[in-house]
Amino acid sequence: MTGTEPGVAAGRPASTSSGPGRALVGVYGVFALSASARAGYQIATKFDEAPLAYALSAFSAVVYVLATVALAKGGGRWRPVAWSAVLVELVGVLVVGTVSVLDAGDLSAKTVWSGYGQGYGYVPLVLPFLGLAWLWHTRSRSGDRAARTGVDH
Repeated sequence: MTGTEPGVAAGRPASTSSGPGRALVGVYGVFALSASARAGYQIATKFDEAPLAYALSAFSAVVYVLATVALAKGGGRWRPVAWSAVLVELVGVLVVGTVSVLDAGDLSAKTVWSGYGQGYGYVPLVLPFLGLAWLWHTRSRSGDRAARTGVDH
């Protein structure tokens, strides 16, 4: 111990699960549960009707679970996982949302990300931006670099 405060003061990123991050983890947790339940129901009862859409629902559920766990763990090696999960979520909601709006043929059945999350009050569209902003806010340049390279500063 150096006698300095842990987190940003010590040059490490702040925890993503403290302060407002708790609410963010809570929202991600709710989406992890709801997306998992939705995907499980869709796959178990009507997978033959729209396999691509329901597979995307299952994929979004995995992304939400991973983002929830990574944000709740709050740092260290989980931080790059959180960045990756939230970025994948952003790309997913933008791509699936755009495809579902332009040509609903392949995505005629609804997923969490269809219509940019319209069925969930557009929270799936806003959530990755909040997640990225929170990860950016709690970052430490030397800490993030250390997490990526495995070097402890």
